[in-house]
Amino acid sequence: MPEKAEYVIFYNMKGSKAKLVRGHLLIKGRVQGVFFRASTVRVAREHNITGWVANRSGGTVEAVLEGDKGAVEKVIKWCRSGPPMAMVEGVEVTWEDYRGEFTEFSVK
Repeated sequence: MPEKAEYVIFYNMKGSKAKLVRGHLLIKGRVQGVFFRASTVRVAREHNITGWVANRSGGTVEAVLEGDKGAVEKVIKWCRSGPPMAMVEGVEVTWEDYRGEFTEFSVK
């Protein structure tokens, strides 16, 4: 069982706490050639998530998501079904230490 990842808590402009997290995803199924990456970029940006998404050998898609915990969880939930043409068979999520290394979400 992986060790628990570190996270960061910050206060937004309204003084509310936000827990920043990082999720590393491996998405399996029919996820290439169905606009999965482009759709993931759109959904991630709608939720103010930073990171990247990329096709991998063997037909999988890999993604790294950083941002507010609730928003990251919403994007992960979306990845479990993906865009209309996708047939997602599974999403492996590994929680890692938040790094804050990205300024946007993009295709890698």
